[in-house]
Amino acid sequence: MSRQVTDRKTSSLPKGHSRFALGTNLVSCPPVQNVATPHKFTEATLLSHERFPVAFALSVLFLGALWFGLCRELSGEWSVNEQYNFGWFVPFFALYLFWLRWQDRPPAEIPNLKSQVPNSAALAMAIAALLLLLPLRLFEIANPEWRLLAWVHALAVVTLTLLLLWWGGGKAWLRHFAFPVAFILIAVPWPTSLETPVIQGLMRIVAHVAAETAMLLGTPAQVEGNLIRVSNGLVGVNEACSGIRSLQTSLMIGLLFGEVKRLSVLRRLALVVCAVVIALLANFLRAVFLVMVAATENLSEVSRWHDIAGYSIIAFVFVATLALAYLLGKHNRTVAAGVSPAKMQVQPTRLPLQFSARYVLAALSWLLFVEVGTASWYRLHERNLISGIRWNVQWPEQAPNFRKLKIDNEIRAILRFDEGDAAAWTTSSPVNATEPKTVPCSLYVFRWNPGKNSALLANLHRPDVCLPASGWKQVADHGVRSYPISDSVELPFRHFEFQRSFEGSPPQTAHAFYCLSEDRASGGSASLGNTDSPGMFGNRSEWTRSERLRAVLEGRRHLGQQVIEAIFMSNEPFSSAEAETQLRDFVRDVVRLRETE
Repeated sequence: MSRQVTDRKTSSLPKGHSRFALGTNLVSCPPVQNVATPHKFTEATLLSHERFPVAFALSVLFLGALWFGLCRELSGEWSVNEQYNFGWFVPFFALYLFWLRWQDRPPAEIPNLKSQVPNSAALAMAIAALLLLLPLRLFEIANPEWRLLAWVHALAVVTLTLLLLWWGGGKAWLRHFAFPVAFILIAVPWPTSLETPVIQGLMRIVAHVAAETAMLLGTPAQVEGNLIRVSNGLVGVNEACSGIRSLQTSLMIGLLFGEVKRLSVLRRLALVVCAVVIALLANFLRAVFLVMVAATENLSEVSRWHDIAGYSIIAFVFVATLALAYLLGKHNRTVAAGVSPAKMQVQPTRLPLQFSARYVLAALSWLLFVEVGTASWYRLHERNLISGIRWNVQWPEQAPNFRKLKIDNEIRAILRFDEGDAAAWTTSSPVNATEPKTVPCSLYVFRWNPGKNSALLANLHRPDVCLPASGWKQVADHGVRSYPISDSVELPFRHFEFQRSFEGSPPQTAHAFYCLSEDRASGGSASLGNTDSPGMFGNRSEWTRSERLRAVLEGRRHLGQQVIEAIFMSNEPFSSAEAETQLRDFVRDVVRLRETE
């Protein structure tokens, strides 16, 4: 019966037309009624249809360039400092959170065109943030590890992103997307003035708690600053053991899960506090465990278990915080901001600053000008530079008592070198052939590749910086002299003299020789191994603001550096002339020229 009715309806259609093409009542169908009804085409509608696609595409390109530049600058700290290794995940987490927010975004607000005061203020903020990028990039290139610049850069990017969202959707979008945009701030390194007291305080607390707990468990332990003395030796409480890495990671995890579950503000705060408490308690247990291992086994076992216990803590904090977020989310009454995509109404959007593609195109052009302009500034100051002396070290592995030295992870995090080696051995003084003097020798060699660090960084491993931290007292600075490494090439070394003494024993003497070579230098100094390098003369770098500013004004960026530091120690009288004779023979035997790149 139904098939007959269908056949009759089909036969009533005009010949040559499919029954799927038109309805039976053409005039009353919704599409025709919509066409027949008069519409008022406003300026907002025209902007929405004509300009928004182009403006949207340019906005995505602008935001991509803006955030890529920020992550590129922060990646240096994420790579070399294990406290901030988690930063590599933060941009992806932020993008995921933004995508979740985009799924239930609220309708874009139609602004009140009569109110121009907020619009003018927003425009001023956007222009100020964009203009700030030029001096910011100038300073970042010369001082890429300056954490104050990282914070200014991150805040400028967050501000510009939020303003663009506000232009696109009004205050509703600004409130809705604020958290995922600002989430990147968790990965910005803390200012040193804040981080250092927190680390030192946590190290002292962890050392005392671990020692007291070990005593309660029947293991004798005594606190000596940040060290814990047990029967087998000393256990150090460094930055990783202090819990600062666990603390920063737990903050990230707590904020992440609080946003994923859309918890209320109080529940998010409770989740973050619980994550931090879990991380600190787990870290205290790790410190106690390492002290017990050192006391019952040996100190080498501490090194083996140190990193395993650390990563176990991070995994435990992740799982525990996830479980807490699940429990808090079960009873969460907070309704997610916005409405579901199914209930969203498509409406014309007029952006508050009469937004068009020209604004974003101008901003993109400014970003390009900033990059080209800053690169040109440094290239202008480098136009007279030529390739300097490049050398490497041939280790005397056949020397008596030769052994490679392990460079501590803390030193690696501070110096940020790309290549580094150290070794120690004993040698004989050539001054008195009848009664040769045995002299212990230590050699440190570091290499920094171009671009990643500040040109001031190699200045941190001068002998007058490192040896006083080990109890040595500087007694003389014999200046800079050049020593031949071949028949035609010499390297300059700065000669320092140190002494230290212990009760009941004669004073020890150490002669330290330091050479800093630049990969590219002025023509007059290349033949002498860059003797005009700022690290070779004057006082050590104090990383003052005036010093950083001078590096920018002089157009000094990091073009590659090498450092070699030789230390000769003796329990017997050892004159500076003997030390320099020792170095002269040492340099010819160990240092080798290599081709410039």
